[in-house]
This record gives sequence, C-alpha cells and structure tokens, in this order.
Amino acid sequence: MSEASSSHGAATGTPAPRVFSGIQPTADSFHLGNYLGALRQWVAMQDTHDAFYCVVDLHAITVEHDPAALRRRTRVAAAQLLAMGLDQDRSTLFVQSHVPEHAELAWVLGCLTGFGEAGRMTQFKDKSAKQGTSGTTVGLFTYPVLQAADILLYTPDPGPGEAALQVPVGEDQRQHLELSRTLAQRFNHRFGATFVAPEAYIPKGAAKITDLQDPTAKMSKSASSPQGIVDVLEEPGPMRKKIMRAVTDTGSEVRYDEESKAGVTNLLRIFSALEGTSVEDLERRYEGSGYGQFKKDLAEVVVDAFTPIRERTLKLLDDEEQLDRLLAQGAGRASAVAARTMEIVRDRVGFVGRGH
Repeated sequence: MSEASSSHGAATGTPAPRVFSGIQPTADSFHLGNYLGALRQWVAMQDTHDAFYCVVDLHAITVEHDPAALRRRTRVAAAQLLAMGLDQDRSTLFVQSHVPEHAELAWVLGCLTGFGEAGRMTQFKDKSAKQGTSGTTVGLFTYPVLQAADILLYTPDPGPGEAALQVPVGEDQRQHLELSRTLAQRFNHRFGATFVAPEAYIPKGAAKITDLQDPTAKMSKSASSPQGIVDVLEEPGPMRKKIMRAVTDTGSEVRYDEESKAGVTNLLRIFSALEGTSVEDLERRYEGSGYGQFKKDLAEVVVDAFTPIRERTLKLLDDEEQLDRLLAQGAGRASAVAARTMEIVRDRVGFVGRGH
C-alpha cells in the first residue's frame, strides 16, 4: 500500500478504501460542472481514502489533437487540481503517461475483451455513429479497456481484510465501470485471484450541474455554448455576466422544481453547493425578491469561490519546474504500486521474468 493508505490504516485500525479517478486535459480550464460534480469531492476524499488521482493524457489522444496544446493543458489541469486543494502529502496526483504500466495492462486486458463487448460501449457507439467508422480510431474503440487498466492497476491486495477499490462515477460512466468489474473477474477466474473488483462510489455533495443556456443539457466542454459554461479560470467580469444571463423560467419565483423551473433549479443547486446553504433556506431567503437579486448574489458567490483557485493556479504555472517536480513525486508513488501489480500480472499471464 502507499504511504497514505498505511498512515490512515494506522490511525483507524482498518485499511482505508483505495480510490482511483482520472480527468482528461482536453480544455484550457475545468468548468463549474467538473468542480461541483467531481473535483471538489476529490479534495474531501483525501481524508477518508487512499486516493490516486490522474490526469489521463493517454485518453486525450483518441481524437486528433495538437501536441503543444496537450502538453500545456496537462500542466494546467494538474495546477488546477493542486489549486483546488489536492495535496501530494495526502493523496497521489500524477500524469497517466508517466506510468507506462497503464498501457501495458491495457494490452493484457484487451486480450481478454470481446470485440462485441467493446463495441457495445455507449460512448463509442454514439461517436462512431456521428463520425462513421472511417473517422473513428482504434483508440476510441478500446479506450474503455485502458480505463479499466487505469483502475485495476491500483488494486489493493485481494486477500481477506484488505481495502476496497472505489471509483467515483456519474451515470455516463457506469457502463465502463461494469466492464472494469467484468475484466477483473475474468482475469481472476482464468489466472487466479489478482484484482479486487472495483465498486461505484457516489461522493457526498456531488451536484449535477447543467448548461446555463440549456438547463436540460449537461454542462460540457464538447456540447455547451460559450455562454452556457462557466470556466474555473475565467476572469470575474465574464463569470458574472454568464450568471446574470443564465436562462431562468417564466415568472419570478425562486423555487426548486426540475420540471417547470429547470433553469432556476440549476442555479439553486450551484448556489447551495458553493455556499453550503440548503435549497430550502435559499428559497426562503429570496421569497418575493425575484430573479435579479438572486442572480446577482449567486454571481458573487461563484466569483468568490473561483478567484482564489484561479490565482493559485496561475502561481503554480509560473513555476513550471516546481509543478513538474510535484508531478514527478506523484508519478513515483503511483509507479511503485503499478509496478507491483504488473509484476504479479506478468507472472500469472505467463511472461518470462526479465531477471537481474
């Protein structure tokens, strides 16, 4: 186990559950939905889990990309995660390509995955239907297998009394987690107990945030319009404007109702999550006041939440050498766990040991 796991176990008398999660560096900034839906919970889980967090740059090349942009965005992603509160003394943050065992285990698991099984993955079906098979890469087809390898590489020992392996997931990732579970069980059945089957973990306080201009759609870099998405690294002025121009609903009552008031409901979720005030208390606070004051106050709450993160991110990016040292530190800890897992996998699959 990593140092984080060992110290937590010593404090509580039981092994901390291990958690793995990753995020792609496919944009110049994370957005409000990323933060409230996942990243803020990553910070909290440092205190309850043996946490491994990864900037998954290998996943980012399944579509055409610019190498310079990928390199920049990888560092920006890592800097934002550190600025949000990830701490290399409490968790392990690293870049996926710095640990080559991810790709190695993906090949082994790919040889256990049926062609039809991979073809049924919803995201691949959706993208290939839009782009056609000629515009769809093999990487896009097999990336759920790489995702399974990402998770299973950090498996705790499968013996009795050992820690669980948990993965924070949204509804759109449940199918991929099920593939990870299937491949873990298939490997264990064929080669002996090696992997702990990962479990879905729903972090407390995770909020489903929708597009500010289309409250029926998820806030997304690939689908939202520029006005429908608030970036963590945005300047305060544009951030305020986007909140003030967010779609609400007919009438002026600040009330939570997903059916008839989807826009206001989305803003109430954001307000509640960032301020730590219940939706019911917010409804009482703005009873009879209309949307104007509600949006104005929410805009300030959003700016106050993200301005310190933006400032810390820019400071980290100003010292690229120190940022790279922090990522190397995380990669070193991740590599120690990954190397141990792959040593067992190679032996059980039947590869000849390299010797010394």
